[in-house]
Amino acid sequence: MRLIICQYSANHTTMKAVTPASVPRKTKNTLYKPEYSDKAQKLCLLGATDATLAACFGVSRDTVLNWKKQYPEFKDALVRGKKTADIEVAASLYQATLDRIITVKQAIKCKEVYYDENGKRVEKERVEIVEVEKHIPADFRSQQFWLRNRNPKQWNEKCDDTYDTPRGVTLNLGEGHNPLQDDEATA
Repeated sequence: MRLIICQYSANHTTMKAVTPASVPRKTKNTLYKPEYSDKAQKLCLLGATDATLAACFGVSRDTVLNWKKQYPEFKDALVRGKKTADIEVAASLYQATLDRIITVKQAIKCKEVYYDENGKRVEKERVEIVEVEKHIPADFRSQQFWLRNRNPKQWNEKCDDTYDTPRGVTLNLGEGHNPLQDDEATA
């Protein structure tokens, strides 16, 4: 069994895998602190489980489960970190599987040519920002990933040989023209 040890400072959070024997044991349970909600949400975005959170906060997994019951803000932070991130990534992946048209801003150079009162040609250039519709094709790899995970039996890469024709089956293709017989008849 491996545990994750977390070290966090004001600007940086790291997680490192360790064996249970090297996990420092605290004799006194650490009480819940309000800042744990934000830290727990960030750790969940990195893939932390309840056991990982317990190791990071120096408490047991049961303590983390109790915190989820006692502190709604802690539970909400875990939901935001675990579920909401998954939902947003799934929605983004789904959008990548579809053809779509997006509107982007693009700079274009406009050139104005005219003649002044003396008949001299004058050119003025300016840059304008315009909105352009752009077609984004569906991403083939995203489609493969989506379909293989949604219906692995139908979209598996491996060929399924269970549909071989049974032995001893004769296919009747009907009466047809045999070109070899025509060649023999003319010879």
